[in-house]
Amino acid sequence: MNNDILLKIANSTKSLTKAERKVADFVLQSPHDVMYMSITDLAEHCGVGDTSVFRFCKTLKISGYQDFKMMLAQSLSSNETSSTMTLSDEIDITDSTEEVCRKLINIDIAALNQTLDMINIEDIHTAIDMMADAKLIYFFGVGASSVMALEARYKFARILPNVMSTQDVHMQAMSSSLLTENDLVIAFSYSGSTKDVIDILKRAKQNHAKTICVTRFAESPLTAFADIVLLCGANEGPFQGGALSAKVAQLYLLDILYTEYFKKNYVISNRNKKRTTQSIANKLL
Repeated sequence: MNNDILLKIANSTKSLTKAERKVADFVLQSPHDVMYMSITDLAEHCGVGDTSVFRFCKTLKISGYQDFKMMLAQSLSSNETSSTMTLSDEIDITDSTEEVCRKLINIDIAALNQTLDMINIEDIHTAIDMMADAKLIYFFGVGASSVMALEARYKFARILPNVMSTQDVHMQAMSSSLLTENDLVIAFSYSGSTKDVIDILKRAKQNHAKTICVTRFAESPLTAFADIVLLCGANEGPFQGGALSAKVAQLYLLDILYTEYFKKNYVISNRNKKRTTQSIANKLL
């Protein structure tokens, strides 16, 4: 396949259906925007269904939407001249170290502000109630998101004895199969399209467990199986998997959940925090 996917799209318009041509036209007009869109976002912008976007990829002989975005990013990157090469939309390869420092902090601040704007206070309150009522709280995530799940477990383990997580995908699948209506799952997935996490949340939902997901996209396959959706504001391109700005936004949401839970359950949380702190006090010099 020609590395220039944009040229291939332009040359394939006659073989596309009417709905697929809408997708092709939007991609050709706004390729950089598409790199930061979920399949549902792109479908909505084009006025078509998700299946039309998927068929568009198949017509181009591309296995799926994520592969398409990767090829699009490669195509845009290969078309850059040495003077315009970028590491992201914000950072140019010729930027000085000082400029990189300023730009990175601005990216993180923007991600935090976007997340703040997307917070639904009622959803936060409901999430806290679900955590308080849960017999077991299980944090799930794979790949870069497994780091977030592990961080969530470490944070809440200071005040709660019933938090769990594992980085092994098979163990996650087995654990989700044993959950009950008394348990709660909190799943992390920036894209909301990671198959393993979707399967885990779907299985938990089938077992009548309560479900929360932390993701970038309100309309993604993962959110269909979540009782509560907490949105993080950060733009991550195909070549930026695991971008720290996305983690900063998710950590912010995690900090909100922890602080609000601590407030609402202050007596026991404060007692447990003192006990866990004392238990590791002699580990420090």
